[in-house]
Amino acid sequence: MASFNAGTVCALLVLCMVVPSLATDYTVGDSTGWTTGVDYSTWTSGKTFAVGDSLKFNYGSGHTVDEVSGSDYSSCTVGNSISTDSSGATTIQLKTAGTHYYICGIVGHCGSGMKLSVSVGKASTTTPTPSGGNTTVTTPAGTTPATTTTTTGSSSATALSPIVAVMIITWSALSVLFLL
Repeated sequence: MASFNAGTVCALLVLCMVVPSLATDYTVGDSTGWTTGVDYSTWTSGKTFAVGDSLKFNYGSGHTVDEVSGSDYSSCTVGNSISTDSSGATTIQLKTAGTHYYICGIVGHCGSGMKLSVSVGKASTTTPTPSGGNTTVTTPAGTTPATTTTTTGSSSATALSPIVAVMIITWSALSVLFLL
């Protein structure tokens, strides 16, 4: 019986090592944050965004984060936003694949660089890495990806390491084995 339990625990341990980590949280603009005069297309280059990831916008008063359509993004049209937030710390969960567009809704700010286009791929089966390649997925015409806006104070790109899960399972497994 004890050898069966030990084998089961070992199998669970191996499964935990191959399970991908949680989604990645990206801080838009890194330490610069969400402000005018930043080239956000350079910031997105080299990053792979997937469903489940989140974008954290950190910005001062006098700015907003508005999700907009592709045409409003291209023309920097304000007042037509799908969603908007002006809290100073906006987190947007990327819930759908496709291209998501964000601008600052203050007149003139989008034209000064406060615009972000993010191509989101399907949820990955591997650990997302901020240094990976770009994924381009198109959204059918006439559809707009949905997002949820919440606020948070965190400001760095993070993902829970699979090592944490392995350590928890190992600790649990050893506890069970010592009880037998």
